[in-house]
Amino acid sequence: MEPLTTTYPLKYSVPKARVFVVFLSMVLCTTVLCLLQLRFFKPKTKDFYSFEVKDSRGRIISLEKYRGKATLVVNVASYCQYTDKNYMALQELHREFGPSHFTVLAFPCNQFGESEPSSSPEIESFAKGNYGVTFPVFHKIKILGSEAEPAFKFLIDSSKKEPRWNFWKYLVNPEGKVMKFWRPEEPIESIKPEVASLIRQIIMKKREDL
Repeated sequence: MEPLTTTYPLKYSVPKARVFVVFLSMVLCTTVLCLLQLRFFKPKTKDFYSFEVKDSRGRIISLEKYRGKATLVVNVASYCQYTDKNYMALQELHREFGPSHFTVLAFPCNQFGESEPSSSPEIESFAKGNYGVTFPVFHKIKILGSEAEPAFKFLIDSSKKEPRWNFWKYLVNPEGKVMKFWRPEEPIESIKPEVASLIRQIIMKKREDL
C-alpha cells in the first residue's frame, strides 16, 4: 500500500489567492467610485451667492436668496465725507431698479478712518432713519486682513480691486460673478447704465424661458 502524500503548498495557496482577489476587487471598486465622484460630484465653483452672511441682528442668512438678480454690493459707513451723497444715491438706484431684478446690499465696515463705530442694529437704524433706505444693511464686517468676510473677500479677489475707503461698489450679475466696480467719488450716472443693461438681460432671459 502506497503511503499518502500531503501537498501543504496547495493548502496554503488557496487562501492567498482569495486574499489577492478580494484586494484586487477593493482596488477596482475604489477606482470606479473615484471616477464616478469626479464625473458626477465635481466641487461647486464658488460665486458670491454661495456664501452665508449675518444680517444686522446677527442671524445667519444665505446670499442664495439674491441669485437671479443684479446686486450692487457696497461697504458703507455712517460718519464719512461720502455718507450723505452715497446713501442717497444708493437708495435712488434701489428705488429705480429694485427690488424684483436688482438690489443694493450694504455691508458696514469700520476699517477706514473708524467711520463706522456703532453697532450693527444702530447702523441699520441710522441708514433707515436718515436716508429712508429700503435695501438690506447687514452685520458690520471686516473686509481687509485675515478676518475679512469671505463673501466680500470673494469680490476683492474676483475684481482684483481692494477698497481703499468707504463706499466702494461691486456690481454682481445674476450668476454671482463680479462685473464691475466703482470708487466712492464716482457719480451714480456712471452706474445706472450698467445696472440697466444687466436688468434687460435678466428680463430677456426670463422671456426666453417661458
